[in-house]
Amino acid sequence: DLGVRVVYLSHHLLVKCTFVYYDLYISLEEICQMNKSTFSMASGGQGLDGPPGSAHQNTNRLSMERSPYLLQHAHNPVDWFPWGQEAFNKAKKEDKPIFLSVGYSTCHWCHVMERESFEDIEIGRILSDNFVCIKVDREERPDVDKVYMTFVQATSGGGGWPMSVWLTPDLQPFIGGTYFPPRDTGHRPGLKTILLRIIEQWQNNRASLESSGQRVIEALKKGTAIAASPGVGPPLAPEVAHRCFQQLAHSYEEEYGGFRDAPKFPTPVNLIFLISFWATNRSTSEGAEALRMALHTMRMMALGGIHDHVAQGFHRYSTDSSWHVPHFEKMLYDQAQLAVAYITAYQVSGEQLFADVARDVLLYVSRDLSDKSGGFYSAEDADSLPTMASTEKKEGAFCVWTAGEIRDLLPEPVEGATGGATRADIFMHHYGVKEQGNVEPEQDPHGELQGQNVLIVRYSAELTATRFGLSVEKTKEELAAARERLAEVRRGRPSPHLDTKMISSWNGLMLSGFARVGAVLGDQALVERAEQAAKFLQDHLWDEAKQVILHSCYRGDEMEVEQIASPIAGFLDDYAFVVCGLLDLYEATLDTRWLSWAEELQLKQDQFFWDSQGGGYFCSDPTDPTLLLVLKQDQDGAEPSANSVSAMNLLRLSQYTGRQEWARRSEQLLAAFSDRLVKVPIALPEMVRSLMAQHYTLKQVSLLYIPQRLLCIHSDGDTDGFLYQRLPVLATLRPLEGSATAYVCQNFTCALPVTCPEELRRLLLE
Repeated sequence: DLGVRVVYLSHHLLVKCTFVYYDLYISLEEICQMNKSTFSMASGGQGLDGPPGSAHQNTNRLSMERSPYLLQHAHNPVDWFPWGQEAFNKAKKEDKPIFLSVGYSTCHWCHVMERESFEDIEIGRILSDNFVCIKVDREERPDVDKVYMTFVQATSGGGGWPMSVWLTPDLQPFIGGTYFPPRDTGHRPGLKTILLRIIEQWQNNRASLESSGQRVIEALKKGTAIAASPGVGPPLAPEVAHRCFQQLAHSYEEEYGGFRDAPKFPTPVNLIFLISFWATNRSTSEGAEALRMALHTMRMMALGGIHDHVAQGFHRYSTDSSWHVPHFEKMLYDQAQLAVAYITAYQVSGEQLFADVARDVLLYVSRDLSDKSGGFYSAEDADSLPTMASTEKKEGAFCVWTAGEIRDLLPEPVEGATGGATRADIFMHHYGVKEQGNVEPEQDPHGELQGQNVLIVRYSAELTATRFGLSVEKTKEELAAARERLAEVRRGRPSPHLDTKMISSWNGLMLSGFARVGAVLGDQALVERAEQAAKFLQDHLWDEAKQVILHSCYRGDEMEVEQIASPIAGFLDDYAFVVCGLLDLYEATLDTRWLSWAEELQLKQDQFFWDSQGGGYFCSDPTDPTLLLVLKQDQDGAEPSANSVSAMNLLRLSQYTGRQEWARRSEQLLAAFSDRLVKVPIALPEMVRSLMAQHYTLKQVSLLYIPQRLLCIHSDGDTDGFLYQRLPVLATLRPLEGSATAYVCQNFTCALPVTCPEELRRLLLE
């Protein structure tokens, strides 16, 4: 959701070939002169009338879906179809172009476009009578989203959601963009104008539209191909890692951390790479700089408004450079990755702040994004009603405060405080609350935050204590009590929309978060929550009969877990992220049933998605005839590329199972992405970590943080168990004199046994 980013197609495409497109902008005078009799405007499409006695004037097919995003559009005056054969058949039978609209339920500008355009009766009639209208939840069908987003980015130079694409009945795109206002504003064409012009072009210049679209797709098929060159292996890890560090350092913002001025995204993949780079370059100035960049960024994020100081968790991104005013939606995948990033920072620094933030994130997820089945919900919206009496939602309404509210809620004088200061005085000073509000106008283009305050830590507890003549301990107690009072009040406000869709891939990421944090902190409750998540995945998102992962399931009206009539088969992300989560859970519990299931899922992933000719994994089923592009994700973005995660999964599994073909497959995968890794490693920092793991090799023990180098194998003497069957070498290892004994092994060759922790530490650090 990239904000008001209107995309117009002009005469150039950002692909290797240049094609001519019809510019969509036309003047209002020209529209008035157009022969409107060519446009069907008489009536709404089929399926738009609500049932007798319905509270809704319109109801369409989306009312039968389970996706929260599709249900948000179930009462538009638009004849929406979900993605599927029914819509494709209608387009072919009636020879109509398809209007494809893609978004997700917590997308702010998706809400805006629905309110402005899809609830508009006139626009609804134009759409329903002249197009087959398909609505797609990008989180439910990431395969469809990736194909058409690739087209939009190539033809416009930008992308985002809502995504609007027009297709032929054969699903070939010919025009695309993102958000469009409903009607012309200044030099910007509105959706109505665009629709009328497309209808005209479809009638009068259809052959040109179709041929142009076909040429774009053919160019994209060539331009997006990723394959290893014959006889070429992975690039040299130290050189690639060094270049990745340099590219990140070049984009690093010194004052507040992060990797651009604004908007700023958390980018956990960058932070974890920097820590890994430090771990293998500890004695160098660049290694020290990498660690400083990562830790400073995480401190600034933890103090900023992007971090919810009242109800925990992190918002999606910051609209300014100081991490102050966020886009308020909260995504599960952000919480998962940030929990891992912060606990990793704690491991290397020992700084309690990082452990506290990791716990804080998991507290939010446990309370607000957890289903009783053990699964995790997808997201929490940015928009909500300011009060129970309000009729219009505003962004951030659930999270912001006026100075008057703070004073009314925290009026108690604090004993011993200078000048008779109240709890409100201390809280407002510490969190930067201002009487007129602390949001600058440029961060609030729609005036939704006028007079409001986004909490941001402006002073350390020590400085706030000094300012009010209190002890640090007393100051922390007062701030904690104030936060709890505000949290209580927030629970009484109208809640933002909660997307209760449960997605395998994101649940896999969150599984890793609970397992990793629980293991590092020795918190059994967190590890048990990870086990509940793994059981949920087995019970609700694993089809035992078909032996496939399912992509998603849903919370039903009675709070039970529901599945749609035709469940969506899992994509590459689902397999890769769940396998990673299971490996992390095994390392936290040493329970081999999770390792066994990870092995089983990896075999399925190889069967469904491996490119036996070019190496690497396809993002989705390469045999699906409805997908025009067969893609391999080549960027670690808001989520890591599944190929990046798979490269490490394969290495870890090769060590745990003795399957050396998986180590070779990891090398083949890295070789396929060699060109990208060499030229722009900043695009794939997680994959660079996997390349480093190939270079430095894995050691088969795990007791402290040495990234890419440690695996934990618990040899319990059960010669019939999973590990002994996979790794015969374990039968040769014996404890010394009945003591706990560690063997440090590399490439299945073990050093002499040790029973002394300091000796083990020395071996691991060698």
